[in-house]
Amino acid sequence: MLINLHVKNLAIIDEIEVDFSDGLNVLTGETGAGKSIIIGSINMATGGKAPKDIIRKGADFALVELLFSVDTKEQEEYLKEHGITTEDDEVLISRKFTKGRGINRINGESVPVSVLKQAAAVLIDVHGQNEQQSLLYKAKHMEIVDRYAREEMAGTSIKYAKAYSTYRKLIEQKESENIPEEERLREISFMEYELNEIENAALIHGEEENLENTYRQLSNAGSVLNGLSEIYSFMGSNANDTVSEKLAYSLRIIGRLCEYDDNLNQFAEQLSEIDSLVSDFNRDITSYMENMETDGSKLEETEQRLDLVRKIKARFGATTALVNEYADKLRKKLGRYREYEVYKAELEEKIKKEEAKLKELSAQMSLVRKRCAKILEKEIKDALADLNFLQVQFSIDIRTLKEYTANGTDEIEFMLSANPGEDLKPIGMAASGGELSRIMLAVKAVLAEHDETSTLIFDEIDTGISGRTAQKVAEKMALIAGRHQVICISHLAQIAAMADAHYLIEKTSDTSHTSTQIRMLGKNEEVQELARILGGARITESVINSAEEMKKLAVNLKKNL
Repeated sequence: MLINLHVKNLAIIDEIEVDFSDGLNVLTGETGAGKSIIIGSINMATGGKAPKDIIRKGADFALVELLFSVDTKEQEEYLKEHGITTEDDEVLISRKFTKGRGINRINGESVPVSVLKQAAAVLIDVHGQNEQQSLLYKAKHMEIVDRYAREEMAGTSIKYAKAYSTYRKLIEQKESENIPEEERLREISFMEYELNEIENAALIHGEEENLENTYRQLSNAGSVLNGLSEIYSFMGSNANDTVSEKLAYSLRIIGRLCEYDDNLNQFAEQLSEIDSLVSDFNRDITSYMENMETDGSKLEETEQRLDLVRKIKARFGATTALVNEYADKLRKKLGRYREYEVYKAELEEKIKKEEAKLKELSAQMSLVRKRCAKILEKEIKDALADLNFLQVQFSIDIRTLKEYTANGTDEIEFMLSANPGEDLKPIGMAASGGELSRIMLAVKAVLAEHDETSTLIFDEIDTGISGRTAQKVAEKMALIAGRHQVICISHLAQIAAMADAHYLIEKTSDTSHTSTQIRMLGKNEEVQELARILGGARITESVINSAEEMKKLAVNLKKNL
């Protein structure tokens, strides 16, 4: 359940912190006090879109934090499957909005918005002010039935989704390659031309780098040879005044001097080693110059090969590996185009196999839906009766489509007759706005009994109802709250009276500042707030007495639910 809500710098909220309770938590307040901002902040924290102007004026950021307790083993396993670990059976979700970007965290670890939504899917269900309008669309009806039947259909729906994905890819492949014969022949000719170019080039890994080195050497061979020759003229032994000639002269001198001083032998040895090194250097540089490639034809050949390698890479891939990969794709496509009729037949066979899978799996899904829809239909009808639809007729029609969709071959539509003597009609044609709200509440109540969501949030689901119907809605909310945590924004005294915890949302303002606050009411304050809802601007003693009586009746009624 939702343990704590912390909001800072959001819209007209400076900073609020709320500890929620088990059971039915009701939030009330004057119109415009900021009730929907509270629920909106929860929506945003669980992955909903944030308006651009959500950060409070003058602040650098907005922050929303939600602390949940993980109440069931199923919730814990679901979170683990999605890579979310709990800490002391709790999950802290936070979203920080800045003017540049948003930061999403779960238990202090940064995560993408998609992970926030995955966590929210099992922890909380938020019913927005206009969500009942989604009942006007058949896609929502399918979603409701599938959510009700998800345990029975889980394995089958996963298999179907995989088969449908494969099927769609094959269909797209068939459509994209369904080309006229003349165009096919042109494509074959062009592919053969490209493939011949690549194969004739016969690129070798690392060849371009080696060619570049060779080209650089050959194009500068004259400069290198001249430079080496000049160096040899300084070092060589066949000329006067060279390093070799000077070393020979120095060795003769040191040899005579050693006859007078044995300590000079070490210098003689060093000179001898230097002489040997210079001799080796002269031999090596001579050999290198003799073997240098100076043939112009070799340079031209290297340049032509380098140009070819670069041309092939420029056309077919930046690296040899990418060129080869492109060639492999060409060969496969060329094979298909050359054997086009065989390829088409094989593709048709694959499509038939996937269609057979889809047919079997969609039939299984349809059977599960029809079986579960019958039970769901009765449960929703009973829930509607509890909400003062006394003579309602409700049915779930499941029709078979001719084509395969992402959800199988079923089309689901909720049908309703709210008054005696009226035929069943699509729910959008038969229900008013207030009736849609009650129908959605009935659906939520039924689904809440069949999933692991701990917390249900209703934002003014009581819009458009009053009198006995309002009392019935209040009783249904209290009944749901016996098994789930319910957080409800309401303007009805009947629902407020049923609260296990009652919170007042207030807006304070002066000439330069407006702020929304929320606080939990004590017993006497609850009665005062009920009296405000009942009496409006003028609260008399009789109104207060009515509020007290309403609260007592609600307490007694909840004991019998």
